[in-house]
Amino acid sequence: MRSILCRSLLLAGLGFFTFSAQAQTTAKTDSINIRKIYDEALLRGQSYENLRQLTGQIGARLSGSPQAEQAVQWGKVTMEKLGLDRVYLQEVMVPHWVRGPKEKGQIRSTKGKGVDVALCALGGSVGTGGKMRAQVVEVKSWAELAALPAEKVKGKFVFYNRAFEDQLIEPGQAYGKAVDQRGRGAIEAAKRGAVGALVRSMTSAKDNFPHTGAMRYDEKVTKVPGAALSTLAADQLSALLKADPTLTFELEMACETLPEVKSYNVVGEIKGTKYPDEIITVGGHLDSWDLGQGAHDDGTGCVQSMEVLRLLKATGLRPERTVRAVLFMNEENGVRGGNKYAELAKAAAEKHLAAIESDGGGFTPRGFNVEAPAATVARVREWSPLLAPYHVDEINAGHAGTDIEPLKDQAKALIGFDGDSQRYFDLHHTAADTFDKVHRRELELGGAGMAALVYLLSKYGL
Repeated sequence: MRSILCRSLLLAGLGFFTFSAQAQTTAKTDSINIRKIYDEALLRGQSYENLRQLTGQIGARLSGSPQAEQAVQWGKVTMEKLGLDRVYLQEVMVPHWVRGPKEKGQIRSTKGKGVDVALCALGGSVGTGGKMRAQVVEVKSWAELAALPAEKVKGKFVFYNRAFEDQLIEPGQAYGKAVDQRGRGAIEAAKRGAVGALVRSMTSAKDNFPHTGAMRYDEKVTKVPGAALSTLAADQLSALLKADPTLTFELEMACETLPEVKSYNVVGEIKGTKYPDEIITVGGHLDSWDLGQGAHDDGTGCVQSMEVLRLLKATGLRPERTVRAVLFMNEENGVRGGNKYAELAKAAAEKHLAAIESDGGGFTPRGFNVEAPAATVARVREWSPLLAPYHVDEINAGHAGTDIEPLKDQAKALIGFDGDSQRYFDLHHTAADTFDKVHRRELELGGAGMAALVYLLSKYGL
């Protein structure tokens, strides 16, 4: 009996040793392959030059614009040059809002002296039909607006001046706590009889770059114009209101919404060698707001997603599962592209293993946010040691991205690329979001990190 027991223990020990040795060999292979990805990205990466073309030759790409159509063709041609297994377009109807001539805003005191301020129309706003002049009431919360007597609001501009909570470490959290005043500010102002909404720009930066962004209307409520003031302009208006509560504000905007336009998502694909029916989607949004060049938002996400496919091909790491790069159209003011992609995927009964989105700028990589059950988040976190040498190993539960959100019931995990966001909202939706603000090395590191995760997902699944 004793000899049988000893033999059993010996065999068990040998089995454990064999398993451990295999695990070490596999980990070493993965480490070598990820190093290959990073070497290719840092020595021969194409993300930066692709971004230079997209922003320099085309520029801003608001949905429905000629520039958005040019970007679709650029994306298709650029991916075709990679020699992928398939490149194709997905038709989608998108909104077509135009800003018109540069907006004008002026604070006018009761003495008649005017002070010009930096502002811009919010995306989707109606125009003013010429010059609109009215008194202003400042609020910092919905409760404060609700508590005002009707005569304090009717016929005036409601000025929403709730600033970012700068004590929050993640600027995205501050954005989330402030952006509701941009989204529904015009609706709530109109309900109280106001003639328009003025909103503090969504940033903690103190400058004269107004931030545009999507706003909403309720078809049951009168549509009034909505404009964003730069943070310096907002501070100035607030200070002058305290000195002169009866001052007026003059606003002139000629923006309008035109009939919808046909556009496209751009899709490039490498077929999986073992599990071609399982799909890993990686993407960014091709459209942008119209004030800058749409560099960080979201040209960087687009070129990083295309680079994932190029890196897999260039390193010879043929994925075991099918990998798609998707340049989504219309994230900024409708999410039509994301919804269409999910709709077509469901109609085709596709099996999505995971969807990864890069839409937080091309800044220094930190890791990934995972929207999935806790066990799946833990599974992705097991790869942190392989990602740690590249400082992209922070794996946390959290929001993944707007364009992939419609895939929530179809994919096992939604994953958002997470870069350092401290400067993102200085540029977000402004004329300052230009190519020169993107750092080549940071951008290429981000694409490599995404490719490394795609490599692991493709090899091991979830």
